[in-house]
Amino acid sequence: MASADGALSVHSEDDKDAGGCKLNASSQVGDGEMSQKNATLNRNSSQPQKAKKKKKARVNRVARPNYTVHEGEDMLLVISSSTAQYDGSAWAPKRKGCKKRKVTKGKGKSIPTKRKKLMTALVVKQKEEMPEFVLEAPSDHRWGQMLPEEVLVNIFKMVVTQDGAVPFLCRVGRVCRLWNVAASSPVLWRKVSLGHCWIATGKTQLPKTESKIKYTIDWLAQKRFSQLREFSLHHWTKNVNYAVDVVSKFCPHLGALTLSYCSGLTEVGFQSLGLHSCSLQSLNLQYTEFQVEGLLSYLELYGCQIRQIWFTHGLKNDRLLTAISRGCCRDLELLEVNTKLDSKDGELPICIQALQTACPKLKTFRMLNVRPLHKTMRSGTELSLGFPSLEELCIATTSYSYMNDKDLWDILFASTQLRVLDLRGCSRITSAGLAALPCHDLECLFWGQYFSSHGGSSSLKKGLHMVTQKWNQTLQQLDIANQLFSEEDLEVAMSHLARATEGNTLRSLNLSGTRITTSALRPLIGQTTALNYLNLSSCRYLPRGLKRIYRGQEDIRQLLDKLE
Repeated sequence: MASADGALSVHSEDDKDAGGCKLNASSQVGDGEMSQKNATLNRNSSQPQKAKKKKKARVNRVARPNYTVHEGEDMLLVISSSTAQYDGSAWAPKRKGCKKRKVTKGKGKSIPTKRKKLMTALVVKQKEEMPEFVLEAPSDHRWGQMLPEEVLVNIFKMVVTQDGAVPFLCRVGRVCRLWNVAASSPVLWRKVSLGHCWIATGKTQLPKTESKIKYTIDWLAQKRFSQLREFSLHHWTKNVNYAVDVVSKFCPHLGALTLSYCSGLTEVGFQSLGLHSCSLQSLNLQYTEFQVEGLLSYLELYGCQIRQIWFTHGLKNDRLLTAISRGCCRDLELLEVNTKLDSKDGELPICIQALQTACPKLKTFRMLNVRPLHKTMRSGTELSLGFPSLEELCIATTSYSYMNDKDLWDILFASTQLRVLDLRGCSRITSAGLAALPCHDLECLFWGQYFSSHGGSSSLKKGLHMVTQKWNQTLQQLDIANQLFSEEDLEVAMSHLARATEGNTLRSLNLSGTRITTSALRPLIGQTTALNYLNLSSCRYLPRGLKRIYRGQEDIRQLLDKLE
């Protein structure tokens, strides 16, 4: 059959060249051979598509460039394609699954010659059209593996400062060996915060997941946390004891521990901190459920090394303040007691004199949304020396505060270095009480009334000019929102701020809801050159269009033009 097909193909080709050659050749063959050939022709005539294949028209393909141009904001990026290794070829590499074309016999020599000439012409044309910098670009584009390790560490440090070490360093460490070495640098692992890394909030933790968590904590503590300084856990309801125990054992330089919205820390975890974390100075337990007895025993044994402590006000946690007032943390510099905004029980019994005696080095004292109930010291005890090192006092509350001028004086009578005073919600404090304070370099005064009433009285207040006259040279931020001072008092107070010798001191001023007028604002804005925040919302004594918040010096200058 093959020979017959071959003869048939030859005859068919000859038929195209010479019309009567087939008839002459067949007349010289015998009858038997003629019948056999006729049968072969009849069989082949039933498959005309196989015998006579139409020749497809040749398509001239345009050569693909071996580079891609991306248009950026202010530049063009020329990037070589993945077929750059086929330099000099005008055709893309053969795809998988494509069948080879059958070459017709008798024409196998002419096709490669024509294709070769066409490819050569296209390559020459492509090279002429390509820019020089593309032709001279190196074939190896693995720039990330060519950077020095120090450069990568500095790049990673900027990302870690902004987004944290986890999970960023864990991901970039899987790129290549060089990135893994750079991401393993202990300098990048000095501050680590772990949140919902494995399970979402409220979901059940499976045994497999728990084993993975423990393995990850062990591996990080042994391989990465050799220079860990600050460690934080957020929203952990299980394995808190295990994480604290492992970190305290393998991190000798641990100085700060933060547990936020966690639960399950028992006496075992506090004992591990006391035995292994000799450098621990900061303990933040805000909105965290823990065993109070464990923390009390820890403070009694190791409280001398604690410098900063945060905790949330509660029925059980109030004993912590009592223990601190007894003197278990003699070197305490920061103490913050807070509670949630929707908390109904915000009263905290506290003996200020005992706390002053127990913590003479206190620099920052915050009671956020907590109303202190002052208790007097027992007779026969030594008199306190106050807080001589105090720099910040915050007694802000969202409800009515019972603190008056005498209570404020009992706290600050020796605080000559005070810089920040936050009395938001303290409506019983008067201007005379503030002016009598011994601090002369106050920088920030927050005295706005946002959530509390004005003590049941709508009468106008007086004496704001005494406050601004005392601290006009040092005040950088002043907040007197919703304070009921008269227009005349406000105008005199603003004039004291405007007459400050250093006009670049005041930066933020909140006058929302006050009786400020345009005549009081005009000299102040004209003299202060550093003011970049001004809140005039809900100021009824100002014209329409001016009662809004102004941000930036340019926006405030435009306000000055409108006032003039």
